[in-house]
Amino acid sequence: MTEKIIILDFGSQYTQLIARAVREANVYCDILPYHKSFEFDSSLKGIILSGSPFSVNEENAPDVDVASFIEKVPVLGVCYGAQLTAKKFGGRVEKSNKREYGRAQMLKQKDDALLNGVSETSQVWMSHSDSIKELPEGFEILATTASIPVAAFKKTDDMPHALYGLQFHPEVYHSIEGKRILFNFLVNICGCSQDWTPASFVEETIGQLKEKIGNSHVIMALSGGVDSTVAATLISRAIGDRLHGIFVDNGVLRKNEFEQVLETYKTIGLNVKGIDAKDLFYKELAGKTDPEAKRKTIGKLFIDVFQEEAGKIKEAAFLGQGTIYPDVIESVSVHGPSVTIKSHHNVGGLPETMNLQLVEPLRSLFKDEVRRVGLELGIPQDMINRHPFPGPGLAIRILGEVTAEKAQLLQEADEQYITALKDNDLYDKVWQAGAILLPVKSVGVMGDERTYEYTVALRAVTSVDGMTADWAHLPYEFLANVSNAIINNVRGINRVVYDISSKPPATIEWE
Repeated sequence: MTEKIIILDFGSQYTQLIARAVREANVYCDILPYHKSFEFDSSLKGIILSGSPFSVNEENAPDVDVASFIEKVPVLGVCYGAQLTAKKFGGRVEKSNKREYGRAQMLKQKDDALLNGVSETSQVWMSHSDSIKELPEGFEILATTASIPVAAFKKTDDMPHALYGLQFHPEVYHSIEGKRILFNFLVNICGCSQDWTPASFVEETIGQLKEKIGNSHVIMALSGGVDSTVAATLISRAIGDRLHGIFVDNGVLRKNEFEQVLETYKTIGLNVKGIDAKDLFYKELAGKTDPEAKRKTIGKLFIDVFQEEAGKIKEAAFLGQGTIYPDVIESVSVHGPSVTIKSHHNVGGLPETMNLQLVEPLRSLFKDEVRRVGLELGIPQDMINRHPFPGPGLAIRILGEVTAEKAQLLQEADEQYITALKDNDLYDKVWQAGAILLPVKSVGVMGDERTYEYTVALRAVTSVDGMTADWAHLPYEFLANVSNAIINNVRGINRVVYDISSKPPATIEWE
């Protein structure tokens, strides 16, 4: 049974960063809402209490029974988790004179297993409006800062397991030795063996898939993206050609992508059928200009095409999906239900009438972990490192109505752009890039001729997870060369612009 850490989420914006830091130490972890019950089985090695936008002194502040936890496993409270711990054992937590946010210097007061190997003075990141003014009896201070009396503490009374608290956030980049502190908690205090690696995940997952699927068949829609490709490869390693992949050309893929992806699937041994449905999609998209209408049309048509093909595989009992961990984490809602920004971000399932059981081998992994597993499986690096690509494809990069002619125009421009990024060693420095065809024409001059043609906008962003993004500061010379290449080689485009909007307030895609 895989060892694990449970992170109880009180609504902090940093909770996923804690999970990523734990995973980087080759220790598996789960994020659970603070109010959700869980089993204290032999695999559970420790609990981390997250930060929160709440104050522990609010009437309806999130609460857990820390005392019962340390009867079973070690516990580490981070920011709100530390304040809650102090208050529940009789300490005093009050509003700070000023909100403490940003860099601070942690001053180590005592050597301890949690701070083992950490410098006497170390930069940490604060983000809180309350402070622990007085620790409960039986607790001691491990570190302070210039502005707060308690930056790190531990419970010293006799008890079955260790209890620690940190007023700062060790999981963020700005806490220079934060990863070391988390390592100390995971390894020195919880006794984790750090054996959760891509290789161990592959071995364990293939075994689980064999057991779950048995002699049945699995059907799966493939997109050419990282998640579906890695998921399909894992399933294929477990059941071979009893995985039936379906890859649909919806007419808004990138240039030659349909053929190239099918060839890659063949190379890595996947049983995949390609369906050319371009004309069907163009017909249904005709006259539609509203972005949401285009997305829904593509989504519905895809399901129709997939169902028709899947219906031919009578022996299928399972539906494979490339769902990953951020899609399934139950986040604590702090400000009420979250708003759907764009429908294509939400992975929709197929109709229940298909009566298939789900197989989701990646639902415990973050995106970067999926990539590492893909490399472990021997999937080509250019597919593993491929930029994210929206489900509706180029349809949401063609502003306005989608036609076969516009799709071809954008495919040509996009290929010039992506090829140039790769040729200039910029592709892997950008998180996502693509060209957008604008629904405006402008006057241009080519030779002695006046032109009246389309404008293309180039988009490139840097990001970690797509939740926030900055526009990529590509070299001027590169942009000039790409502009020339597009205008000279793509008949129908006479103007190129570059998008310098960050997210927020803009989104990465234009529609």
